Amino acid sequence: MRIVHVSDCYPPRLGGIETQVRALAVRQAQAGHDVHVITATPGERIRNGTETLDGVTVHRTTFKLPADLPVHPQVTKVLREKLQFGGEAGAADAVHVHGGVVSPFAYPGAYVARRLALPTVVTIHGVWGGVFTPVAKLSESLTKWARWGVELSAVSDAAADPMREVVGPGTPVSLLPNGIDVEQWRVSPVAGDPLETRLVAVMRLAPRKRTMPLVRMARAASQRLPQGHRMRLTIVGNGPLLGQVQRYVEKQGLTTGRFVVDLPGRLSPDQVRATLAASDAFVAPAQLESFGIAALEARTAGLPVLAYESTGIRSFVHHEVEGLLARDDAHMVENLARIGSDAELRTRIAEHNRTTEPDQSWPHVLQTAEELYARAARATARP
Repeated sequence: MRIVHVSDCYPPRLGGIETQVRALAVRQAQAGHDVHVITATPGERIRNGTETLDGVTVHRTTFKLPADLPVHPQVTKVLREKLQFGGEAGAADAVHVHGGVVSPFAYPGAYVARRLALPTVVTIHGVWGGVFTPVAKLSESLTKWARWGVELSAVSDAAADPMREVVGPGTPVSLLPNGIDVEQWRVSPVAGDPLETRLVAVMRLAPRKRTMPLVRMARAASQRLPQGHRMRLTIVGNGPLLGQVQRYVEKQGLTTGRFVVDLPGRLSPDQVRATLAASDAFVAPAQLESFGIAALEARTAGLPVLAYESTGIRSFVHHEVEGLLARDDAHMVENLARIGSDAELRTRIAEHNRTTEPDQSWPHVLQTAEELYARAARATARP
């Protein structure tokens, strides 16, 4: 089939949505589909035009703005021209719109696609809600999309639940999770000192990811360990808070002793896999996480995952099955101390994670996407 993805951002820009859209598009092309991407992100060689990358036809249409923001003053006209493929209205078998909290280029794609009577799927990749999110505007869009027969989906329950509240029980919001290459993230565990619990976090060192609260919570948990036991926290990544964390670690003397913090910076995927193999548990301290791809990679590698039950991580980590989920920071400290004290619990969860493939494997994600396209096609054909 001909599949057309509409996304504000796409590589070479790097980020969660663009990385996943590319991965989905490339795998669909490898499966034999005719796959296109329409994006407002300029390429390395072209700003406006068409190029083929990894078997995917990428249509770039940009408007010169500071920081190359994905905003186009004629977005509806541009999308209509691209989706008609030179006048072949209805040429796309499925239009797949990808958006976050605000997607000024992608979301109009749902309107244009339905005006052209094309089967349309919308996937929301972010958690929206709270005072900083245009809830009213998104609620209005969701209501319209449901009325137009658009298939609604989200990458996790955390992202889907606010949508479900708006559209009501009569309109399904499906889960189309981010995908993972299971074999790529399988690792052979490297044994360590049985008296030391090796925690790892992989993230951007930015306020939203809560790096400093993580250090403080892990330090508090280390003080609850049995006599003679130690805890080591490795935080992989770079970002604006790296200097602050380094100064705190040095000032507090957290380079030796009962609780140690390592800051190796940004690592390559191979180095990340090696770090996961030499760790006992993974920690995701962010409380606003729509999915948590680094947590899924760690879970696939066999590590117990510690996260918050309010995040999208709960879609693939269930309490005491794939990891431990916390209600709040105090509960997270308890869980960190528990994972550091209970070797039997760590071993049981790690064994489950190593031997049980997650539902977010790429074959499952590709199948789910095709089921959504088929439902959208049936809705479009309905009189």
